[in-house]
Amino acid sequence: MRALFASPLGFLIGLSLGALGGGGSILAIPALVYGAGQGAKPASATSLILVAITSAIGLLPHWRAGRVRWGAGLLFGLAGSGAALLGGWMASGVNGDLLLLLFSGVMVAAAVMMWRRARPGATHAATTGSAVITVDAGTVVKVLVAGSVVGMLTGFFGVGGGFVIVPMLVLALGFSMPEAVGTSLVVIIINSMVALTTRLKAGNVDWKVVVPFVVASLLGVLVGSHLAGKRDAKELQRWFVGLLVVVAVYTAVRSAVALAS
Repeated sequence: MRALFASPLGFLIGLSLGALGGGGSILAIPALVYGAGQGAKPASATSLILVAITSAIGLLPHWRAGRVRWGAGLLFGLAGSGAALLGGWMASGVNGDLLLLLFSGVMVAAAVMMWRRARPGATHAATTGSAVITVDAGTVVKVLVAGSVVGMLTGFFGVGGGFVIVPMLVLALGFSMPEAVGTSLVVIIINSMVALTTRLKAGNVDWKVVVPFVVASLLGVLVGSHLAGKRDAKELQRWFVGLLVVVAVYTAVRSAVALAS
């Protein structure tokens, strides 16, 4: 039964990923838990696999266009790999409903970040150019702290953390927005693969759900990418933010009730 619901849910998640260019995968966990009946921990493992694969595919066009700063991406990813392992280990000992309750807060934070970027008149860092990173003590500390925060988010919850990585690369390291988006995918891939190892060891991967979910998601990405060019990107993001808040509230209520019972 879970595998039966995995395909349509995966397609919808992929559709949002393709239409938005990222961020849609944060809905994978509540979709799998409440739509396909998976537990929170297997759902986070499925989410990590989806995030790693879609990020790898999304990285290719950015790489060809020269929008990936490999050195910074690898450094950022390696800085968070230890935290990703720790987060995965910590999540294995946390009650699934508590994990979902905490995750609802992550969804709200992601919604706020997306809303700030999508609101009319919002301005961002330069869209062109290339940052020259000065490697000093301050920069190293910023990378280590931010990398650890992102790694912990990925390891503990099973999300990519792009909503944290991109602003950090833009505001703290001076990246242009296209470079930040492209480079963030390197970080997401590293953290997702590292975090996934703890799930594999714990036996939290249900391949009967993973395979149809991921395949359908990839098909959804193709359709969503086609639709993206037909609608205003900021309008799509605002609609998604509304959906994200609704799902976050639903997740918080369901998990809180389960914890109280």
